[in-house]
Amino acid sequence: MRTLTFLIENKNTVCFTLLVAIALSLYLLVYLFSHTPRPPYPEELKYTAIDENGLEISRALPNLSEHQDDEEIFLSVVIPSYNETGRILLMLADAINFLKGKYGSRWEIVIVDDGSTDNTTQYCLKICREQFKLNYKQFRVIKFSQNRGKGGAVRQGFLHIRGKYGLFADADGASKFSDVDKLIEAIRTIEASSTDVKTIKPAVAIGSRAHMVNTEAVIKRSMVRNCLMYGFHTLVFIFGIRSIKDTQCGFKLFNRAAILRIFPYLHTEGWIFDVEILILAIRKRIQIKEIPISWHEVDGSKMALAIDSIKMAKDLVVIRMAYLLGIYRDNKKC
Repeated sequence: MRTLTFLIENKNTVCFTLLVAIALSLYLLVYLFSHTPRPPYPEELKYTAIDENGLEISRALPNLSEHQDDEEIFLSVVIPSYNETGRILLMLADAINFLKGKYGSRWEIVIVDDGSTDNTTQYCLKICREQFKLNYKQFRVIKFSQNRGKGGAVRQGFLHIRGKYGLFADADGASKFSDVDKLIEAIRTIEASSTDVKTIKPAVAIGSRAHMVNTEAVIKRSMVRNCLMYGFHTLVFIFGIRSIKDTQCGFKLFNRAAILRIFPYLHTEGWIFDVEILILAIRKRIQIKEIPISWHEVDGSKMALAIDSIKMAKDLVVIRMAYLLGIYRDNKKC
């Protein structure tokens, strides 16, 4: 009898030890693959722009957490860019023409050059000066000394905007810029629903291509691309977000209250950063509206389809597990 009792107790001890070892191994594995944003270099805390005399200037970036939103700036547009001299002109023309017609001078564009090697910064400054006739009040460029990733570029841009609302839009111009009206209307609906008139309710509105799944824009894609897309969406559903159909559309709008609650806490600087943004918003009970927008495929993507898809899948699992295990915290600034 004593022998049987000893064996049972010993077995329970072994099982418990094994479970602890597995848990610790899982925690260590996730910790090793987790991300911490690279601190900006001193030169990345400045912007480059054109002054009233057409001369190039460099000045310190405003700090989002210390700087109250500028009443003169209604909308800030952050455009992450990496080697975009061949595509960004059409996007900027569409955006600037709309912004001038809709908001007069109450807007700004912040280009975040993510360590480009094709002279994207100088190209953008040149067309800003010669074609669009804009100065530092409405057009600024942040130049990274070293590539960080799209998520790092968007995070850095949002932490230094001046507007009441902040939009990030892809440099390829795949989205119709005027659709920002739909997103602003959605956010204002959320803000108006607040019962506290003294506090602005944080709100997020995201462009969505989910309604285009059966259209030519998606059907004409290669079989490999579509298989990877559906596989990624399945992983997002399992490990990430089930309430949003399109997490990856590069056209997302935030009010200032939402920006302050999300972007200082963002860990991921790679392609999967969109998902972490939405996870943070959901964890903090920030209301999100998904809005159908116009979209078309544009050649020249910087994404290496197979390799980056694998990285995104890995990072998606890491993000979800890191929050579950307490490695990532949504109340601790990165």
